[in-house]
Amino acid sequence: MTTQIAQQDALSRETPVNIDVAVQAVEDVMMEIVNSRVDVLRDASHHILGAGGKRIRPRLLMLCYLALGGTDVKFAAPPAAAVELMHTASVVHDDINDHGVLRRGRPSVNAKWGRTFALLTGDFLFTSVYQLMSPYSELNKILADAATALVEGETLQAAAVKNNEFTREAYARIIALKTAALFRAAGEMGARLADANEKFVEAMSSAAYNIGLAFQIVDDILDIVGDEEQLGKTSGIDIAQGRGFVSATESASSLEVQNGASADDVIDNVKRKLLEGNRLEEARAQAKGLIDMAVRQIGILPESAAKDELIALAQMVINRDH
Repeated sequence: MTTQIAQQDALSRETPVNIDVAVQAVEDVMMEIVNSRVDVLRDASHHILGAGGKRIRPRLLMLCYLALGGTDVKFAAPPAAAVELMHTASVVHDDINDHGVLRRGRPSVNAKWGRTFALLTGDFLFTSVYQLMSPYSELNKILADAATALVEGETLQAAAVKNNEFTREAYARIIALKTAALFRAAGEMGARLADANEKFVEAMSSAAYNIGLAFQIVDDILDIVGDEEQLGKTSGIDIAQGRGFVSATESASSLEVQNGASADDVIDNVKRKLLEGNRLEEARAQAKGLIDMAVRQIGILPESAAKDELIALAQMVINRDH
Protein backbone atom coordinates (compact mmCIF):
# COMPACT_ATOMS: atom_id res chain seq x y z
CA MET A 1 0.00 0.00 0.00
CA THR A 2 2.89 2.35 0.80
CA THR A 3 4.31 1.74 -2.68
CA GLN A 4 0.90 2.40 -4.20
CA ILE A 5 0.59 5.73 -2.37
CA ALA A 6 4.10 6.73 -3.43
CA GLN A 7 3.29 5.93 -7.05
CA GLN A 8 0.12 7.99 -6.87
CA ASP A 9 2.04 10.88 -5.30
CA ALA A 10 4.56 10.83 -8.13
CA LEU A 11 1.94 10.55 -10.84
CA SER A 12 -0.11 13.42 -9.41
CA ARG A 13 2.93 15.70 -9.31
CA GLU A 14 4.09 14.80 -12.80
CA THR A 15 0.78 14.77 -14.67
CA PRO A 16 -0.32 18.22 -15.87
CA VAL A 17 -4.07 18.68 -15.61
CA ASN A 18 -6.05 19.74 -18.64
CA ILE A 19 -9.59 19.50 -17.46
CA ASP A 20 -10.95 21.21 -20.59
CA VAL A 21 -9.53 18.41 -22.74
CA ALA A 22 -11.04 15.86 -20.36
CA VAL A 23 -14.48 17.49 -20.42
CA GLN A 24 -14.38 17.74 -24.22
CA ALA A 25 -13.70 14.01 -24.34
CA VAL A 26 -16.85 13.52 -22.27
CA GLU A 27 -18.84 15.74 -24.65
CA ASP A 28 -17.64 13.72 -27.63
CA VAL A 29 -18.68 10.45 -25.98
CA MET A 30 -22.13 11.77 -25.08
CA MET A 31 -22.90 13.15 -28.53
CA GLU A 32 -21.78 9.91 -30.16
CA ILE A 33 -23.76 7.57 -27.91
CA VAL A 34 -27.06 9.43 -28.44
CA ASN A 35 -26.88 9.25 -32.25
CA SER A 36 -30.04 7.18 -32.40
CA ARG A 37 -31.43 5.82 -35.65
CA VAL A 38 -34.73 7.38 -34.56
CA ASP A 39 -34.75 11.05 -35.50
CA VAL A 40 -36.73 12.41 -32.57
CA LEU A 41 -34.56 10.64 -29.99
CA ARG A 42 -31.38 11.86 -31.65
CA ASP A 43 -32.64 15.42 -32.13
CA ALA A 44 -34.11 15.78 -28.64
CA SER A 45 -30.98 14.34 -27.03
CA HIS A 46 -28.72 16.66 -29.02
CA HIS A 47 -31.01 19.56 -28.14
CA ILE A 48 -30.68 19.12 -24.38
CA LEU A 49 -27.01 18.09 -24.40
CA GLY A 50 -26.06 20.78 -26.90
CA ALA A 51 -27.42 23.43 -24.55
CA GLY A 52 -24.37 22.84 -22.38
CA GLY A 53 -24.75 23.09 -18.64
CA LYS A 54 -22.33 23.14 -15.75
CA ARG A 55 -21.13 19.55 -16.31
CA ILE A 56 -20.12 19.58 -12.66
CA ARG A 57 -20.62 15.82 -12.17
CA PRO A 58 -18.35 14.62 -15.01
CA ARG A 59 -15.89 17.41 -14.18
CA LEU A 60 -15.82 16.15 -10.60
CA LEU A 61 -15.19 12.57 -11.73
CA MET A 62 -12.42 13.63 -14.08
CA LEU A 63 -10.69 15.81 -11.49
CA CYS A 64 -10.75 13.00 -8.91
CA TYR A 65 -9.28 10.70 -11.55
CA LEU A 66 -6.54 13.16 -12.54
CA ALA A 67 -5.73 14.16 -8.96
CA LEU A 68 -5.09 10.51 -8.11
CA GLY A 69 -2.72 9.91 -10.98
CA GLY A 70 -5.04 9.04 -13.84
CA THR A 71 -3.71 10.08 -17.22
CA ASP A 72 -5.93 8.48 -19.89
CA VAL A 73 -8.93 10.79 -20.26
CA LYS A 74 -10.40 8.59 -23.01
CA PHE A 75 -10.52 5.71 -20.53
CA ALA A 76 -12.34 7.79 -17.92
CA ALA A 77 -14.61 9.66 -20.36
CA PRO A 78 -17.35 6.99 -20.80
CA PRO A 79 -18.14 6.66 -17.06
CA ALA A 80 -18.06 10.46 -16.74
CA ALA A 81 -20.43 10.72 -19.69
CA ALA A 82 -22.68 8.09 -18.11
CA VAL A 83 -22.97 10.17 -14.94
CA GLU A 84 -23.93 13.27 -16.92
CA LEU A 85 -26.42 11.35 -19.07
CA MET A 86 -28.08 9.95 -15.96
CA HIS A 87 -28.42 13.47 -14.57
CA THR A 88 -29.70 14.79 -17.91
CA ALA A 89 -32.28 12.01 -18.18
CA SER A 90 -33.56 12.94 -14.74
CA VAL A 91 -33.98 16.63 -15.62
CA VAL A 92 -35.81 15.74 -18.85
CA HIS A 93 -38.25 13.74 -16.73
CA ASP A 94 -38.35 16.52 -14.11
CA ASP A 95 -39.55 18.98 -16.74
CA ILE A 96 -42.46 16.67 -17.51
CA ASN A 97 -43.50 16.50 -13.87
CA ASP A 98 -42.90 20.21 -13.25
CA HIS A 99 -44.27 21.47 -16.58
CA GLY A 100 -40.94 23.26 -16.95
CA VAL A 101 -40.66 25.13 -20.24
CA LEU A 102 -37.05 26.31 -20.00
CA ARG A 103 -33.94 24.21 -19.43
CA ARG A 104 -30.32 25.31 -19.90
CA GLY A 105 -31.51 28.44 -21.65
CA ARG A 106 -33.54 26.54 -24.25
CA PRO A 107 -37.10 25.26 -24.46
CA SER A 108 -37.28 22.03 -22.49
CA VAL A 109 -37.66 18.76 -24.36
CA ASN A 110 -41.18 18.59 -22.94
CA ALA A 111 -42.01 22.07 -24.27
CA LYS A 112 -40.53 21.42 -27.72
CA TRP A 113 -41.53 17.80 -28.39
CA GLY A 114 -44.33 17.14 -25.92
CA ARG A 115 -44.79 14.82 -22.96
CA THR A 116 -44.62 11.48 -24.78
CA PHE A 117 -41.38 12.16 -26.62
CA ALA A 118 -39.84 13.82 -23.56
CA LEU A 119 -40.58 10.70 -21.53
CA LEU A 120 -39.05 8.49 -24.22
CA THR A 121 -36.02 10.77 -24.59
CA GLY A 122 -35.36 10.52 -20.87
CA ASP A 123 -35.66 6.75 -21.10
CA PHE A 124 -33.29 6.71 -24.08
CA LEU A 125 -30.69 8.73 -22.17
CA PHE A 126 -30.95 6.26 -19.29
CA THR A 127 -30.42 3.32 -21.64
CA SER A 128 -27.36 5.07 -23.07
CA VAL A 129 -25.87 4.88 -19.58
CA TYR A 130 -26.03 1.07 -19.75
CA GLN A 131 -24.21 1.06 -23.08
CA LEU A 132 -21.43 3.28 -21.80
CA MET A 133 -20.93 1.35 -18.56
CA SER A 134 -20.92 -2.17 -20.01
CA PRO A 135 -17.07 -2.39 -20.22
CA TYR A 136 -16.68 -1.13 -16.63
CA SER A 137 -18.16 -4.04 -14.71
CA GLU A 138 -16.56 -3.12 -11.38
CA LEU A 139 -18.16 0.34 -11.47
CA ASN A 140 -21.67 -0.70 -12.50
CA LYS A 141 -22.87 -1.31 -8.94
CA ILE A 142 -21.76 2.18 -7.89
CA LEU A 143 -23.77 3.91 -10.61
CA ALA A 144 -26.72 1.53 -10.25
CA ASP A 145 -26.96 2.39 -6.56
CA ALA A 146 -26.90 6.09 -7.43
CA ALA A 147 -29.67 5.60 -10.00
CA THR A 148 -31.81 3.81 -7.43
CA ALA A 149 -31.20 6.57 -4.90
CA LEU A 150 -32.12 9.23 -7.46
CA VAL A 151 -35.49 7.64 -8.18
CA GLU A 152 -36.13 7.03 -4.48
CA GLY A 153 -35.36 10.68 -3.72
CA GLU A 154 -37.67 11.98 -6.42
CA THR A 155 -40.42 9.64 -5.22
CA LEU A 156 -40.03 10.69 -1.59
CA GLN A 157 -40.19 14.31 -2.71
CA ALA A 158 -43.44 13.75 -4.61
CA ALA A 159 -44.92 11.87 -1.64
CA ALA A 160 -43.86 14.57 0.83
CA VAL A 161 -45.51 17.26 -1.31
CA LYS A 162 -48.69 15.21 -1.78
CA ASN A 163 -48.99 14.47 1.95
CA ASN A 164 -47.95 17.97 3.05
CA GLU A 165 -45.03 16.45 4.99
CA PHE A 166 -42.11 18.42 3.57
CA THR A 167 -40.18 18.78 6.81
CA ARG A 168 -36.52 19.64 7.34
CA GLU A 169 -35.85 15.96 7.98
CA ALA A 170 -37.63 14.95 4.77
CA TYR A 171 -35.73 17.60 2.82
CA ALA A 172 -32.37 16.37 4.12
CA ARG A 173 -33.17 12.78 3.16
CA ILE A 174 -34.49 13.77 -0.26
CA ILE A 175 -31.47 15.81 -1.33
CA ALA A 176 -29.12 13.10 -0.06
CA LEU A 177 -30.83 10.61 -2.35
CA LYS A 178 -31.82 12.59 -5.42
CA THR A 179 -28.68 14.72 -5.74
CA ALA A 180 -25.79 13.85 -3.43
CA ALA A 181 -25.79 10.13 -4.26
CA LEU A 182 -24.89 10.78 -7.90
CA PHE A 183 -22.15 13.21 -6.86
CA ARG A 184 -20.78 10.55 -4.51
CA ALA A 185 -20.80 8.02 -7.35
CA ALA A 186 -18.83 10.45 -9.53
CA GLY A 187 -16.19 10.92 -6.85
CA GLU A 188 -15.89 7.23 -6.09
CA MET A 189 -15.72 6.18 -9.73
CA GLY A 190 -13.07 8.79 -10.50
CA ALA A 191 -10.92 7.47 -7.68
CA ARG A 192 -11.42 3.82 -8.62
CA LEU A 193 -10.66 4.49 -12.28
CA ALA A 194 -7.29 5.83 -11.09
CA ASP A 195 -6.78 2.60 -9.11
CA ALA A 196 -6.53 4.62 -5.90
CA ASN A 197 -6.23 2.97 -2.50
CA GLU A 198 -9.29 2.83 -0.25
CA LYS A 199 -8.21 5.81 1.84
CA PHE A 200 -8.41 8.07 -1.20
CA VAL A 201 -11.55 6.38 -2.55
CA GLU A 202 -13.37 7.04 0.71
CA ALA A 203 -12.12 10.62 0.87
CA MET A 204 -13.27 11.42 -2.68
CA SER A 205 -16.58 9.66 -2.18
CA SER A 206 -17.31 11.65 0.98
CA ALA A 207 -16.06 14.94 -0.45
CA ALA A 208 -18.20 14.52 -3.56
CA TYR A 209 -21.23 13.66 -1.41
CA ASN A 210 -20.81 16.86 0.62
CA ILE A 211 -20.36 18.88 -2.56
CA GLY A 212 -23.61 17.36 -3.84
CA LEU A 213 -25.54 18.30 -0.71
CA ALA A 214 -24.23 21.86 -0.88
CA PHE A 215 -24.98 22.04 -4.60
CA GLN A 216 -28.64 21.18 -4.05
CA ILE A 217 -29.05 23.63 -1.17
CA VAL A 218 -27.59 26.43 -3.31
CA ASP A 219 -29.75 25.32 -6.25
CA ASP A 220 -32.84 25.67 -4.07
CA ILE A 221 -31.71 29.11 -2.89
CA LEU A 222 -31.22 30.21 -6.50
CA ASP A 223 -34.73 28.97 -7.32
CA ILE A 224 -35.89 31.68 -4.91
CA VAL A 225 -33.52 34.57 -5.59
CA GLY A 226 -31.84 33.71 -8.90
CA ASP A 227 -32.40 35.39 -12.24
CA GLU A 228 -34.30 33.09 -14.61
CA GLU A 229 -32.23 34.17 -17.62
CA GLN A 230 -28.98 33.41 -15.80
CA LEU A 231 -30.33 30.17 -14.37
CA GLY A 232 -31.38 29.00 -17.81
CA LYS A 233 -34.48 27.33 -16.39
CA THR A 234 -37.88 28.22 -15.03
CA SER A 235 -37.55 29.66 -11.51
CA GLY A 236 -40.01 29.53 -8.62
CA ILE A 237 -41.10 25.96 -9.38
CA ASP A 238 -40.18 24.66 -5.92
CA ILE A 239 -42.32 27.32 -4.21
CA ALA A 240 -45.21 26.78 -6.61
CA GLN A 241 -45.17 23.02 -6.05
CA GLY A 242 -44.56 23.07 -2.30
CA ARG A 243 -41.15 21.49 -2.16
CA GLY A 244 -37.46 22.28 -1.72
CA PHE A 245 -35.77 24.46 0.86
CA VAL A 246 -38.73 26.86 1.12
CA SER A 247 -41.27 24.19 2.00
CA ALA A 248 -38.92 22.69 4.57
CA THR A 249 -38.62 26.03 6.39
CA GLU A 250 -41.99 27.71 5.82
CA SER A 251 -45.28 26.79 7.47
CA ALA A 252 -47.83 25.22 5.18
CA SER A 253 -50.25 28.12 5.62
CA SER A 254 -47.74 30.61 4.22
CA LEU A 255 -47.56 28.64 0.98
CA GLU A 256 -51.28 28.38 0.35
CA VAL A 257 -53.14 30.57 -2.15
CA GLN A 258 -55.52 32.66 -0.04
CA ASN A 259 -58.07 35.44 -0.60
CA GLY A 260 -58.08 34.98 -4.34
CA ALA A 261 -54.33 35.53 -4.67
CA SER A 262 -52.65 34.06 -7.71
CA ALA A 263 -49.85 31.54 -7.49
CA ASP A 264 -47.45 34.28 -8.63
CA ASP A 265 -48.61 36.45 -5.74
CA VAL A 266 -47.89 33.64 -3.29
CA ILE A 267 -44.43 33.05 -4.78
CA ASP A 268 -43.61 36.76 -4.56
CA ASN A 269 -44.86 36.88 -0.96
CA VAL A 270 -42.77 33.88 0.10
CA LYS A 271 -39.69 35.31 -1.61
CA ARG A 272 -40.20 38.63 0.17
CA LYS A 273 -40.54 36.95 3.57
CA LEU A 274 -37.43 34.87 3.02
CA LEU A 275 -35.40 37.87 1.91
CA GLU A 276 -36.52 39.80 4.98
CA GLY A 277 -35.62 36.96 7.36
CA ASN A 278 -32.42 35.03 7.93
CA ARG A 279 -33.35 31.65 6.50
CA LEU A 280 -31.45 32.11 3.27
CA GLU A 281 -28.36 33.10 5.24
CA GLU A 282 -28.77 29.99 7.39
CA ALA A 283 -29.03 27.83 4.28
CA ARG A 284 -25.95 29.44 2.72
CA ALA A 285 -24.04 28.88 5.96
CA GLN A 286 -25.05 25.22 5.92
CA ALA A 287 -23.88 24.88 2.32
CA LYS A 288 -20.60 26.60 3.15
CA GLY A 289 -20.04 24.23 6.07
CA LEU A 290 -20.47 21.27 3.74
CA ILE A 291 -18.02 22.73 1.23
CA ASP A 292 -15.49 23.46 3.98
CA MET A 293 -15.73 19.80 4.99
CA ALA A 294 -15.28 18.68 1.39
CA VAL A 295 -12.20 20.89 0.98
CA ARG A 296 -10.66 19.32 4.09
CA GLN A 297 -11.32 15.87 2.66
CA ILE A 298 -9.76 16.86 -0.67
CA GLY A 299 -6.81 18.19 1.30
CA ILE A 300 -5.38 14.71 1.90
CA LEU A 301 -4.64 14.33 -1.82
CA PRO A 302 -1.10 14.79 -3.12
CA GLU A 303 -0.37 18.31 -4.34
CA SER A 304 -1.25 18.76 -8.01
CA ALA A 305 -2.98 21.11 -10.40
CA ALA A 306 -5.96 18.74 -10.45
CA LYS A 307 -6.26 18.95 -6.67
CA ASP A 308 -6.29 22.74 -6.89
CA GLU A 309 -8.98 22.60 -9.58
CA LEU A 310 -11.01 20.20 -7.45
CA ILE A 311 -10.92 22.63 -4.53
CA ALA A 312 -11.89 25.47 -6.89
CA LEU A 313 -14.83 23.41 -8.17
CA ALA A 314 -16.04 22.85 -4.61
CA GLN A 315 -15.83 26.56 -3.81
CA MET A 316 -17.59 27.47 -7.04
CA VAL A 317 -20.64 25.59 -5.80
CA ILE A 318 -21.35 28.15 -3.08
CA ASN A 319 -20.24 31.19 -5.08
CA ARG A 320 -22.26 30.56 -8.23
CA ASP A 321 -25.24 32.62 -9.39
CA HIS A 322 -26.70 30.06 -11.77
